[in-house]
Amino acid sequence: MTQYTTTEESPGKWWRGLLGEPLVHFLAAGAILFGANWLFNEEPEIAVEGQQIEISANDVRQMVVAWLAQGRPPLTRDQLQSLIDQKIAEEVLFREGMALGLDRNDEIIKRRVAQKMDFLAADVAAMQEPEKAELVKWFSENSDRFALPPRASFRQLYFSPDRRGSAARSGAEAALQVIAGKRADSPEVAALADPFILRTYYRNSTPDQMLKEFGPGFAAELFKLDPAGWRGPIQSGYGWHLVWIDTMEPGRTPAFEEVETDVRAAWHDARYQEVKRVALGEMRSRYTVVVVPLDTVNLSDLRSPNPTNLPLAPVSQ
Repeated sequence: MTQYTTTEESPGKWWRGLLGEPLVHFLAAGAILFGANWLFNEEPEIAVEGQQIEISANDVRQMVVAWLAQGRPPLTRDQLQSLIDQKIAEEVLFREGMALGLDRNDEIIKRRVAQKMDFLAADVAAMQEPEKAELVKWFSENSDRFALPPRASFRQLYFSPDRRGSAARSGAEAALQVIAGKRADSPEVAALADPFILRTYYRNSTPDQMLKEFGPGFAAELFKLDPAGWRGPIQSGYGWHLVWIDTMEPGRTPAFEEVETDVRAAWHDARYQEVKRVALGEMRSRYTVVVVPLDTVNLSDLRSPNPTNLPLAPVSQ
């Protein structure tokens, strides 16, 4: 967190600087949430140490709201009483568990509390809305994150190694000589190819989509082609293909107006990560952290649950 010293700065400027600190936002949000809970719950639940368990009108309303939010019909009196009994049982078990110290050294509880702190960081990040000028500037500095990939619309003819064996490629090359200059949708063209389990025509496909569908080699070669008749053969994980490119749209960086909604969401996420990083760093600085040297930890007797049952790899130095 920034260290503040006495200067000739105006008080207003000093306070604006302080309020811009992510950690200040983080702690302030925590205080606001705690205060709101105290303010709006006129009948707060009794503390864990007490012997009295009170279900307030606000508690009952929250139960009904949660029930109706799931699209269920209105509660009958018996159903409402059942929910109240469940709430009481939960509270009894919680208090008895706390009295027995079951919360100590419990990984699930630790993770849940840490998750709530993480949610708090997200709430802090959402408290500040950027001006459009700030978004435009942030977009210009991070435009590569919003780059649009190239897109290809194409037809393909398939030549199967299962049917043709090692002659699949030569069959595709021979077919290319026959169909050169012919229209892509000609029945004569389709008759030369083998049946294919996937599509024969792909519209506005990206490299990632083609990588998943045909494999990296096919995707790489496909996006080197221009719309200029039949090309190939190109190999995929299935076999060999001849390709006719209808359109090939190069990748580009979009204008800010095209992706403003995405930019705003990404700005908030970046803000959240920064708030979390600064707050965690500040909080961690209050602790002395001692970690055992990893090279002194014996892991050779630990086994992975996978079928190979290999020992865990040694920790890299």
